[in-house]
Order: sequence, then structure tokens, then C-alpha cells
Amino acid sequence: MKKIFITGGAGYVGSELSKYLINEGYEVTVFDLFIYGETLENHPRLKLIKGDIRDQIKLEKHITGHDVVIHLACISNDPSFELNPKLGKEINLDAFEPLVKISKRNGIKKFIYASSSSVYGIKKEKNVSEEMTLEPITDYSKFKAECEKILFKYKSENFITIVVRPATVCGYSSRQRLDLVVNILTNLAYHKREISVFGGEQLRPNIHIKDMVRSYKFLMEQDEKKVNGEIFNVGYENKSINDLANEVTKVIGKDVKIAIVPSNDNRSYHISSSKIYKLFGFRNKFNILDAVQDLKFAFENKKLINCLDDENYFNIKKMQNINLK
Repeated sequence: MKKIFITGGAGYVGSELSKYLINEGYEVTVFDLFIYGETLENHPRLKLIKGDIRDQIKLEKHITGHDVVIHLACISNDPSFELNPKLGKEINLDAFEPLVKISKRNGIKKFIYASSSSVYGIKKEKNVSEEMTLEPITDYSKFKAECEKILFKYKSENFITIVVRPATVCGYSSRQRLDLVVNILTNLAYHKREISVFGGEQLRPNIHIKDMVRSYKFLMEQDEKKVNGEIFNVGYENKSINDLANEVTKVIGKDVKIAIVPSNDNRSYHISSSKIYKLFGFRNKFNILDAVQDLKFAFENKKLINCLDDENYFNIKKMQNINLK
């Protein structure tokens, strides 16, 4: 299992996953549109393919010879998806089954799909586990749930299928996003010394980006019989947005003001990640404070500049400007 094909491997999580796997001795092929630029340095075990996952001919050409597909590529949040619902459906849903078929046909042994914890919808239960019913609210999360069903149709002894439902990722990446909740709050706190919290009681499950990439490698290396056809929540801290804002001020400074703004956004997600721990012993090594500290270090050392305005840090701004079709 040494050759890994990562769709979206130059994205926020993908770029860090690609580097991590290369450092662990794997050969990595990144299949990506590189909308946000070149986020990966050259390496003898890294191959970069500029391609659209709707391009089945190109996928067929380059996927051959790999052992594992990790499918991250998608229009990756509700606002970006809603900007162009037709495009979102084409990429997030319509392109999925052809990719799975191409993978199986070309001898891929494992297929890991990055779904989302948003597929659960709004739950009253404090510990939302993988067995609970899915009640996705938006088309983005509905299509994530649909793709999970599609993938498991193709499960076999020779085609291992795994679904990961990540929490909201936070922390520093070479392809930085500053439109995810912890990253948003940290950016505002550092650069404006004021945080606007919309609502505040909504819960968000969070996962440090380093733990997120660890989880993909970890699941990829487990006993095939124990992971085949299985779904795993990967998160760590379920906190309200108010609590997240307070965590940020612990690192950035007590002088940061927190302004509460009324909101009708009732999306509230909270997940249990006990399954992956009980079955395999996987648990987090990093927390929200680590993520904030990493971002602070990046700001201070000019690894990230023009952080309030650069469209490359904000998916919806970039999608609006490139007008991908």
C-alpha cells in the first residue's frame, strides 16, 4: 500500500496530508485543479496532475498503478456550494460514482472518502455516533450522505471502502483557509483585536489539521476486515462558538473584544469519535489551543499575509472570482 492517489491533494487538508504521507515513505499522486496555486514543494515521491474530477478520461489514465485513493476533492462548504448549485452537484455528487468505478476497475485496493459530520443535521443528543440517522440540511451535506451510500455498493474483499466524517478542521496549512470557525476567530482576533460571534450557542465539533491527516493514514493502515464498509467520525472538541472565541483569546490576548451578534443560523453539530478510539486506539494529539498557537506563529512570521483580504484564504471569494464551470 505504498502508492496513494489523492484527489484534492493540494487543498487545505490535502496539502498537509500529501506532505505527511511523503514524509512517512509513501509515493503520492495529487490530482487537483490547483485553484489556490502550487501549495506543495517538489519531491521525488510526489507527482502533481492538474485535472478536474469530472474528467473521467484523465482519471482513468493517471489512477492506474496506485494502491489507495483518498477522495478529498469537492466544493467544500455550504456558501461555496450554494454559489453555483449545478457545479456543486456535478463535482460533489455526479462525478463520484464514475470515480469509484474507475478506481475499482483499475485495481485500487482501498478507497477512503472524506464525507462530513454535517450529514447528521441538528441533533439533540450530546454524543452523535456513526449509527444515528442522517438528517442533512443542505444540498452539500445531502450529497455527502448520498456518496457514502454509493461507495458502499462497491465494497468487496478486494475493494476496501472507508468513510470518514471529519469535524471542522482548524490550524495552519500551506494552503491556508481562514473561513473555518476557529481560523476565522483567530484571524479576526489577531488582526482586528475584535471577534464578532454570530449567535454563539451553536456547537461545532473541531479537529486539529495534524490529527485529521493522521487519521487518514491511520485508517489506511488498519486490518482491512475491520475497516471495510465502516464509517468513522473524526473529531475532538465539541464546543460552542462562544467557548471557541474564549479559547482564542487565551492565546491571542485578553485585550481582544468579543461582540455577540444575533443570528438565525441554527446549525449545531456535535459528534462522538469514540468508535475509532475503542476499535483502534486512535485519539487526538493536538487541540484547539494548539491550532490557534500555530496560526499566531504563522501570522507573526509572515507565513500568512494580507489575511483579511486575500481571496486565496476564503473559498467563496475565490470561487466567485474564478467562475469555475
